[in-house]
Amino acid sequence: MAFRSNQPVSLIFPPFRGVTRRIILIALVEYLGAALLALFARPSTELLVNLLRLQAGQALPGMLWQLITYPFVGSGMLSLAFALLSLWFFASALEDDRGGGWLGEYFLVVTVVGGTLAVLLSLLGGSIPGLGPYVATQGMWPAVLAVMVAYGVLNAEQQVQFNFLFTLKARYLAVVYVLFYLALALVGGDRFGALTALCNAGVGYGFLKLAPRRGLRLGLTERWFAVRNEYYRAKRRRAARKFTVYMRKQGRDVSLDEDGRYVDPDGKPRDPNDRRWMN
Repeated sequence: MAFRSNQPVSLIFPPFRGVTRRIILIALVEYLGAALLALFARPSTELLVNLLRLQAGQALPGMLWQLITYPFVGSGMLSLAFALLSLWFFASALEDDRGGGWLGEYFLVVTVVGGTLAVLLSLLGGSIPGLGPYVATQGMWPAVLAVMVAYGVLNAEQQVQFNFLFTLKARYLAVVYVLFYLALALVGGDRFGALTALCNAGVGYGFLKLAPRRGLRLGLTERWFAVRNEYYRAKRRRAARKFTVYMRKQGRDVSLDEDGRYVDPDGKPRDPNDRRWMN
């Protein structure tokens, strides 16, 4: 599928690669593994699902792994298939534009932070029917909706074509996805699932607005190296001042710039490998 084109793009199968492929394969392996296990030991399958899906009363603080594993717990074959197809189409486009590192970070942040926020809101709204400590949710859809939000925000005016029947702008397509899922979840009585989807989508939108273009990890890394380099430059300047004072006591004037580098009094460039001037 083309990305950031002036022409409408059609929903054709993009290359199956990168972080998008890893996410889809993990979800498929988990679903098929659980299906095979259910053939021989259904109680074990139910126990495994209870350990991996997001349960408001157990995820915090005891079972923190649920904040990562709940998207990969299958919630029905058709639902999983449609979710993974949507992920394949739109996450691949995001990965082509922003890179696999960005997509992996985005998926992790919306899943963990969105799940945490949904758990906290559910615990605080325990008096609301469908929420509280005893509710649970699972499935890829909250993360898929966050991916759709990212696609819609980054490509708001992009026309997406559906089998040459009609076209829809990406921002409207994202809204349709979110509203359709919320309607199905609320009609089915899954208020915690709807809350988790909203939290994932909201965190995804916040990530796009607040995080650097290349992601939080690279942004924080650049900030760390900037602070570290400034610290070493300050140390070099202090050492240069001490060296200047010492050389004056020896009867020699040494010129150093503000960063502590030697400046030739005659203005002639010095060979950096020539150490004779220091003797």
